[in-house]
Amino acid sequence: MTTSEPPPTGERSGAALSDVTALLRAVESGEPQAADRLYSIVYGELRRIASGYLRRRPPSQTLETTELVHEAYLKLARGAAWSVRDRYHFFALVAQVMRRILVDQARGRGREKRGGGALHVTLEGLDPAIPEPATDLLALEHALEKLEQVDPDLARLVEWRFFAGREIAEIAELRGVSDRTIKRHWQSARAFLFRELAGGSAPR
Repeated sequence: MTTSEPPPTGERSGAALSDVTALLRAVESGEPQAADRLYSIVYGELRRIASGYLRRRPPSQTLETTELVHEAYLKLARGAAWSVRDRYHFFALVAQVMRRILVDQARGRGREKRGGGALHVTLEGLDPAIPEPATDLLALEHALEKLEQVDPDLARLVEWRFFAGREIAEIAELRGVSDRTIKRHWQSARAFLFRELAGGSAPR
């Protein structure tokens, strides 16, 4: 697999992305060139996810979009993490790997300089009457790890919605559920994180 050159423009079409699940099966079965073809199709979508993450990065983090895309994709490939159900699961895995990369970098910076992961977190109007906590990337990661233990699907939703900046309708379409369902789950996820970031003092 090679990832040094970006794919031609226009690859990120709805028709191309609909082939992702089939290509994942081909990669899993060891079909030659399938990984390269998959990368060329999903490259634009991976850049979009990476850009969403990097909009929230602390100033101390220096990764650029292309670097984050390449590093995440190569980590997946090296880990042989191709046994996925469908394209939603694949993109969810990519988002999770990107999050881990940024958290690991923040931890490294934090060891070099106190506060290296500083980031003000805004949980999108959970309750206007309650002041939102100021926290950092590592505190948010700790809260998100707790959420993963309680409900992994809600944790994935936070990655897509909060970090990657995906719209409710997009996530609903990828998951094959209604917008209302995603909105309800997003409210639950935000409430959980708010309580954790506020030291458990926020109302349920």
